[in-house]
Amino acid sequence: MGRSHKTTDLDKARDELMSHVVRCEVLEAAMEHRLEWLDDTIDYMAGRWPSLSDLQLAHLEMMGREYLRPVIQHGSGNTALNRPEGPTIESMSEGAAVVEVIEEAQAA
Repeated sequence: MGRSHKTTDLDKARDELMSHVVRCEVLEAAMEHRLEWLDDTIDYMAGRWPSLSDLQLAHLEMMGREYLRPVIQHGSGNTALNRPEGPTIESMSEGAAVVEVIEEAQAA
């Protein structure tokens, strides 16, 4: 019963990114600090994983952004009943910028 999926560098980088989020307790920070942290961490990951293409780094950033904006906020006082009402204009425009990078890389 072995693994049939070969672990790629993107898989390893994703796992490392999520590990950093948990270890650094990023989800406890304000959203602006989370995004600032993510920008710095993606720069670090680009150096740590030089085999990742710009497209893969954009995917990694997108995964990080999604993880930093959970549907239900973390913590015991947060439930589906008291979550905010959907994405903000700011969060949608940031996600759109990452999507543009991905689409440009795919077109190249």
